[in-house]
Amino acid sequence: MAGVSETDRLMSDINVTPFVDVMLVLLIIFMVTAPMMVQGVDVALPATTSATMETDENNITITIDKKERVYINDSQIQVEMLGEKVGAIFAQNRDLRFFLRADKDVRYGLVVRIMADVKEAGVPKLGVITVPLPDEES
Repeated sequence: MAGVSETDRLMSDINVTPFVDVMLVLLIIFMVTAPMMVQGVDVALPATTSATMETDENNITITIDKKERVYINDSQIQVEMLGEKVGAIFAQNRDLRFFLRADKDVRYGLVVRIMADVKEAGVPKLGVITVPLPDEES
């Protein structure tokens, strides 16, 4: 009768090397792709002296870019549909805070029109987002 030799036994240790290799590859992939996932609308904001604003999920940002395209958060929308969309969003959640971000080169008339459309949609307060002035001492 043949006995069980050392080479015939099953190995009971877990080989973690392939697991570590896969995790390192995934880590590198996520590190490379994560900065590409952050998308936004690029605008040159006017500079003012103001305090910084806290951001949270109760903020809705209306953005007007340099080419005068209008966005609600990151979704582009037609200017004619803005009042209707803002009214529907505000009707669903009255705790939302609305902010306007406009490129410094956008026509003043368009900014005023957007502000009027938001007010007509029933939003009681509309904040304006700017960037702080650079320090003159530097």
